[in-house]
Amino acid sequence: MSLSLIRYADDFVILHEDLAVIQKCHQIIADWLSDIGLELKPSKTRISHTLTEYSGNVGFDFLGFNIRQHPVGKYQTGKSTNKKPLGFKTIITPSKKSVKGHCKKIATIIKEHNAAPQSALIARLNPVIRGWCNYFSTVASQETLNKLSHIAFKQLWAWAKRRCKKESKARRYWREIEGRKWTFATTDGLKLAKHPDTQIKRHTKVNGSQSPYDGDWVYWSRRLRNYPETPKTLSELLKKQKGRCLHCGLYFSSDSLVELHHIDKNRKNNKRTNLMAIHRHCHDILHAMWEPKEWEVRSDDSYELIP
Repeated sequence: MSLSLIRYADDFVILHEDLAVIQKCHQIIADWLSDIGLELKPSKTRISHTLTEYSGNVGFDFLGFNIRQHPVGKYQTGKSTNKKPLGFKTIITPSKKSVKGHCKKIATIIKEHNAAPQSALIARLNPVIRGWCNYFSTVASQETLNKLSHIAFKQLWAWAKRRCKKESKARRYWREIEGRKWTFATTDGLKLAKHPDTQIKRHTKVNGSQSPYDGDWVYWSRRLRNYPETPKTLSELLKKQKGRCLHCGLYFSSDSLVELHHIDKNRKNNKRTNLMAIHRHCHDILHAMWEPKEWEVRSDDSYELIP
């Protein structure tokens, strides 16, 4: 196995099957950082094995995920590149730290809305719940989502009891919607997003030869469209626009800052025909040097600029 380094910002993981190689890498990195006046933080640096225990550790956390291998039988085992059974399976889940942080965030929001109307609480919680769930929607998170739903229910029940004192009155914050009796919702239909309702979509691995810097903008613009944290409206527009910015005509890359532009300048008009996905810097240019132009939706559902 060759040495692998996975980095995101200032977080990184080094992978190798030989412990001696990992220990040598640890020393080399520590020496290199020392030369520029930096050091590895001991509390965030550790050596572990993904399958067996080493120094009390099994697996590791990275970017909020826990990566670990579990011994399994022949029917569930993972396989090597030459289809040989490995006897274990790699399972990625939300880390305990991520789950704890999410629960604390929800508890804080609920506490801040002790005297607020139910609608304000739901409006504040929904983006937090959806954002967290979407981030972890490509891994084995269903069991975690079910547990979080139960925890959130208990937190909201305590919120309702503080306001009403009597259990019978506290129940009025939950309604039956679409056959689901215990839905935290207002009388006008505004309901709380539920963790388990998140659709789990397995992550599609990047082709081994692909890199965000390889210039294959078509490939990376398609991946951006299918990224779980890409909002639904933006995803649909990226598909319609074939991964291109409608202002400059260039493909979006994996690190592009993409924004929605309202063609008629009315931010309340969010019809698909009034929206287009463009680079953030292109958006700035459009608003700084606005020239009235018309965008027509053609029969093939794409856009055409009319001078």
